[in-house]
Amino acid sequence: MVDGRIFRVVQPIGIADYEFVRDSRALAPLIDQGLVLKGQEVDNVELGENLPDGGLVLEHRKIPFWSYPYEWPFAALKAAALAHLDIQIKLLDHDVALSDGSAYNVQFLGPQPIFIDILSFRRYRDNEHWVGHRQFCEQFLNPLLLSACFGTPYQDWYRGRPEGIPAQYLAPLVKWRHRLSWRILTHVIMQSRLQNAANDRMVEAAVKAKRRGIPRRSYGATLVQMRAWIAKLRSRNHDKTLWGCYAADNTYERDDANEKSAIVADFARSIRPKLLLDLGCNTGDYAETALNSGAEAVVGLDGDHGALAQAFERATAKSLNFLPLFQDLANPSPGQGWNQKERKSLVERCDEVDAVIALAFQHHLAIGRNIPLHETINWITRLAPQGLIEFVHKADPTIQKMLALRDDIFHDYNLENFITALQHHARITRRQQVSKSGREVFWFDRTGRP
Repeated sequence: MVDGRIFRVVQPIGIADYEFVRDSRALAPLIDQGLVLKGQEVDNVELGENLPDGGLVLEHRKIPFWSYPYEWPFAALKAAALAHLDIQIKLLDHDVALSDGSAYNVQFLGPQPIFIDILSFRRYRDNEHWVGHRQFCEQFLNPLLLSACFGTPYQDWYRGRPEGIPAQYLAPLVKWRHRLSWRILTHVIMQSRLQNAANDRMVEAAVKAKRRGIPRRSYGATLVQMRAWIAKLRSRNHDKTLWGCYAADNTYERDDANEKSAIVADFARSIRPKLLLDLGCNTGDYAETALNSGAEAVVGLDGDHGALAQAFERATAKSLNFLPLFQDLANPSPGQGWNQKERKSLVERCDEVDAVIALAFQHHLAIGRNIPLHETINWITRLAPQGLIEFVHKADPTIQKMLALRDDIFHDYNLENFITALQHHARITRRQQVSKSGREVFWFDRTGRP
């Protein structure tokens, strides 16, 4: 990045493949459809001494918010996998193939996946295998199967092993009824056996098969069959969850909910944020309100899989510039990869967030996760210069349910301490009661404050 602009260098060794793909005109339709991020060739002087001899420079548009596969809800990972395969299928008709199968080559603009690494496109080689097959399975297929076949969310496992879920880890979970599927036998069981084998006949046979290659028709058929399989996958057992039903079954009366929506709309109209962060976004009601009232884009964070499924469906069906992501906000995504900088932490990626809303959320950290009240306020206000925070009194029915089976050790959890903590970090520009139980929403502004 130079002065806020995003550049990519084509090294001399990759120029021949880049120019072949560029001149084939294979990318133009994909760029027009929004499937591939455009790379515009620019003058080499943009990078000065940082450009290797003989290299080319491309400039890309900036993605508003960077996300990772282990944060994507099931529908988002599935959409990214299908986009990845659609691109490969269409490029193969132009003698172009992909050099890998990485899920990290996909980002999202709202709920729409977009492929960002045009330098992974190269000239197709006669009779070659799908070289990215194993990586595609580990980073797309196997996490989806974990959810679709076993009802187990993949996000925590995937975050713990960012390179994906290997076949040899998934295969022991496969039941006999799953083995009746030739696809699972081919892409999971056989891969697992090959990966577990060491210098035996199976490895030798695989090496010989790779040398022989496969006809392009078979290569293309593999991609098409994989796409048809993934398109039919559905998440299992976590669509109906506690907070997924919250929007329709909560402690608010209709007038209370309307008043809360009006505050969000007024907030969005007043500051018109380019990027708004919705903590505890649930099914996306307030994200949609903000978008309809002046926000350009919203990223929603929630830890409930059912709520996220509905939020992503809402964003897709209504073409909202809204990206719901999985986060346990008491344990958000850390910096990972090489030197802990290859993949940034959640907080590091919020540097361009203009506004944050934390509605019916903060008490889940303070009461639900035993995080000190002042720490929750400190963390939320660090994410954006302006925002809305809702305070839920301890007498509220929701908190009473949370305390029903545990001792009330939260002696500092009260309105006075909440206000003191919030004023320590920002100015309170407005406060408004939004429920008959006494819930209040505070509008804060820390502009000009450290």
